[in-house]
Amino acid sequence: MQGKDLILEKEGHVAILTLNRPDKMNAINAGMRELFPQALQEVQEDDNLRALIITGAGRGFCSGADVAVQAARAAGQQVDTSRKTILALVGNLILAFEKINKPIIAAVNGIAAGVGLTITLACDMRIASTNARFAAIWVKRGLIADGGATLLLPLIVGMEKALELSFTGDIIDAREAERIRLVSQVVPHEELLNRAKELAQKIAGGPPISVELVKRVTWEKIRNQLREQLLLESYAQNICRTTQDQKEAVKAFMEKREPQFKGL
Repeated sequence: MQGKDLILEKEGHVAILTLNRPDKMNAINAGMRELFPQALQEVQEDDNLRALIITGAGRGFCSGADVAVQAARAAGQQVDTSRKTILALVGNLILAFEKINKPIIAAVNGIAAGVGLTITLACDMRIASTNARFAAIWVKRGLIADGGATLLLPLIVGMEKALELSFTGDIIDAREAERIRLVSQVVPHEELLNRAKELAQKIAGGPPISVELVKRVTWEKIRNQLREQLLLESYAQNICRTTQDQKEAVKAFMEKREPQFKGL
C-alpha cells in the first residue's frame, strides 16, 4: 500500500508503516483513519511478513487528531453527518489493531500525543528515540482520553501514574517514559529505526505460528475489554464535546493562549 499520508513498506519479513504528514506532525486526518485499518490488514494477510514497525515522518510520531477537525466541531460544524460517522465509536481507529496478530513495534521518533499516544499503547512494544515525548493531552482540549487509552495506559504504567498524566496532560520526555515503563528502551535518535528493525528481525526469525498465537492469547481478554471501554469513552467524550470548556480549549489553542475553564 502506498499513499500520501500513510506509507507501508516491506523489507524481507518486516513491514514499516510510516505516518506521513510531517508538516502537521503526523496529525491524524480522515484519510489516515480510513487507510490505517487497511494497512494493518494487508500486513496480517501477507504470509511473508512477520512483524510490523510503526513510526512517523519528520520530527513527530503523531501529535493527535487534526486540529482543523477539532476546531470545526468546537465551532458547531459537523464535518461528516453520515449515519456511519454518527454511530461510530469515539477513538474507533484503535479497533484496527484487532486486524493484526503479528508483533507491532512503535518506533517513537518525536511527540506522541492524544491519538498518537493511543497508537503507541496499542502496539506490543515501544522504543523511543531521545527526541520522543508523550502526552495524554486530551484534558487540555476539554476532553477525556479515548481510543481505549483509559484502559491501556493504566495497564502499562499503573493506575496512579496514568491518572496523573490524564489529569494534567503534561508532556513527558523519553527518559521519564522509560522510567515509568511506558517504553522499553530509549535509543539515540539517529539509531531508532535500525534498533527497531533489529528487534523486528529477531522476532521475525522465530516460529511465525507460535509468535502469532502468543499475541492472540495475550491480547484476547484485553481486546474484549477494549470494546467495552470504547463504549464508555464514547459516552463521556460526547458529553465533553457539548461543553463550553471544550470549545474554549480549542479556541485558546488556536489563539495560542491559556484557556479559562469554568466548568460549563
